[in-house]
Order: sequence, then C-alpha cells, then structure tokens
Amino acid sequence: MKKVIIFAVAMLLVAGTATAQKAAKAAKQIVTTVFITDIDCEGCAKKIYDNFYGKGVRSVKCDVATKSVSVTYDASKNTPEGLIPSFKDLKVKVVKHMTPEQFEHHKEHHKGHNHTHNHAHHGHNH
Repeated sequence: MKKVIIFAVAMLLVAGTATAQKAAKAAKQIVTTVFITDIDCEGCAKKIYDNFYGKGVRSVKCDVATKSVSVTYDASKNTPEGLIPSFKDLKVKVVKHMTPEQFEHHKEHHKGHNHTHNHAHHGHNH
C-alpha cells in the first residue's frame, strides 16, 4: 500500500511540474516597443537590421522617415530599458520609447506641423 501511495504522490509531482512548465510557456508575453532614435538614413537602418540583438527579441523594424525602430520581444525575457544597450552598442541614440499606440498618437500630433529637427549626421561609416 505504501508503494501505491508513493507512486501516486510521485505522479502528482510530475504532473504538477509539467503543468507549471506549460504555464511558464504560456506566460510569454510578446510585445512591441517603439524607440524614437537618431537614425537618419537607410545605412543606419541596415546596421540595426544586421546587428541588433537582445534576449527574447523576435523582430526589428526601422522607419527612417519617423526615426523609429519597433522591436518585438518576449516581455518575460526583456524590457525596453534592457534593449537600450543594444542601441548604444550600435552607436544609435534612443530619444524615448513608447507603445505602438502611443507612437500612433505621437505621429498624429506631429503630422502637418512643419517641425524642423536639427539632427546632424552622426559621423559614422556605412
């Protein structure tokens, strides 16, 4: 009888561990953060596409016209602040970061305004 009880308890532990592992996998939260940067040419974008790294990063999308870089990643493995060193390593300055919804609002706010931004080319080789 003791063997049956021990076996039953062992099976419950194994089942519990498998359930916990499934829950951890389900806890992956894929999010996108938009970084406003100082990129100013397709060469900058290519550098990011070719060299951007970060734990949990799934994809990177650059838009030179809006100076934005959208990074999709697993939020259980990284944060926006945790991704900033990847930009620094590529000598790309991050001005701020926001959700895609905030970015859409940001674009709408700046649409039609003739803002002039004085961003000197940041002296790098392409």
